[in-house]
Amino acid sequence: MKKNKTKYIFITGGVLSSLGKGIAAASIGALMENRGLKISLLKMDPYINVDPGTMNPFQHGEVFVTDDGVETDLDLGHYERFTSCRLGTKNNFTTGQVYLSVINQEREGELLGQTIQVIPHITNEIKENIRQAADGVDILIGEVGGTVGDIEGMPFFEAIRQFKVEEGPENVIFIHLSLIPYLPTSGELKTKPTQHSVKNLREIGIQPDILLCRADRDLSHEIKEKLALFCNLQPSAIITARDVKYIYEIPLLYQREGLDDKICEKLNIWSRAADLIKWHQLFEKLSCPKFEVDIGIIGKYVQLTESYKSLNEALLHGGIANNAKVNLHFIDSTQIEEKGSEVMLKNLDGILVPGGFGSRGIEGKILAVQFARENKVPFFGICLGLQMAVIEFARNICQMPGANSAEFDSKNSFPVIHLMKEQKEISGKGATMRLGSYPCAIAKSTFAFNAYQKEHIDER
Repeated sequence: MKKNKTKYIFITGGVLSSLGKGIAAASIGALMENRGLKISLLKMDPYINVDPGTMNPFQHGEVFVTDDGVETDLDLGHYERFTSCRLGTKNNFTTGQVYLSVINQEREGELLGQTIQVIPHITNEIKENIRQAADGVDILIGEVGGTVGDIEGMPFFEAIRQFKVEEGPENVIFIHLSLIPYLPTSGELKTKPTQHSVKNLREIGIQPDILLCRADRDLSHEIKEKLALFCNLQPSAIITARDVKYIYEIPLLYQREGLDDKICEKLNIWSRAADLIKWHQLFEKLSCPKFEVDIGIIGKYVQLTESYKSLNEALLHGGIANNAKVNLHFIDSTQIEEKGSEVMLKNLDGILVPGGFGSRGIEGKILAVQFARENKVPFFGICLGLQMAVIEFARNICQMPGANSAEFDSKNSFPVIHLMKEQKEISGKGATMRLGSYPCAIAKSTFAFNAYQKEHIDER
């Protein structure tokens, strides 16, 4: 039996960053998967870091860890939440990884005698990574990070331009997500930024097949016709990507706009219609909850809530499962140190202390743990948060004054948290922690067993 050729969808962004390319890619993945197609997703990041593991959360947001222990972009979290995909090493790569691979090939003699250049060596490496991510699937949805016009992204745009030539126009389409701002003074939506964004794409040889227009309202037929004229598209290929309260409404919005039908038409795909009954049920629970809870997230990066994206979404999903609206309160642990836990943490139904690095705000987290224990507020400590719980218990229950982690105070009399033995000789930064899915045996006489109702689990 002849194997079907993989189809490719490349998603690019224009005008400005943070428009939601990751959500768009995930939503398209959800639609195509619900049409009975086997899909996978890929994030291509133009930054030169090898991975986001050492990047400041204020700049980059959360690091999403896959089952196989790879530190990746937070968009992979969206991909997994919107689809049934379980992603890993091949589903995220950076400029740093591409150049590192090519340089290693050159040093090891694999490219002996050649002058190493961006074209063809870097672009060939990018294309090879794309093909590896597409192995065994009907459709690969590849998102190019950054914004059209960024110098960092040029090798990626050139690579996907070449890719369409090599794979054929019936197997590759480009979807461009751009901004249509509303100008209150004139009372109209402005298409010029998107026109210029598409112009930039066309100058490097990429003609978008579909335009996703991020706006705070629906686009009129007249606006779609104007965009179609200036962007060399049919009006039916102009899709409204309207702002929504909950991101889980976006697949429903895209289907109403006919996006999945247009993709299938462009790629010559025959499939059933998308069955989004479960998405409608999920959205109904989000829109009409029966209960309401307030959860405090005590962190050090709360100015950028994307730093805790997976935690936020996990709490939201827990609310959906229990017909509850979850109100998240992001509380800076340094503020607890200054104002006290009684002031900062009152009226919370639950307290979560997430992971983090460095000594800043540590005492505020310990105070939050103490407040939760003494006031019997449900508490969850993750990574550093659980370490803070151990320290708090040691100080206030076990009579170990000043107990601390050896990470923050190596000369402490009660260092109740230590660096793992196998970590002590590691000097490099990035991808050095134990990450990914981990087998865990649970004792029957524990709260954990009551929650899981099984003795063996595998979780990240």
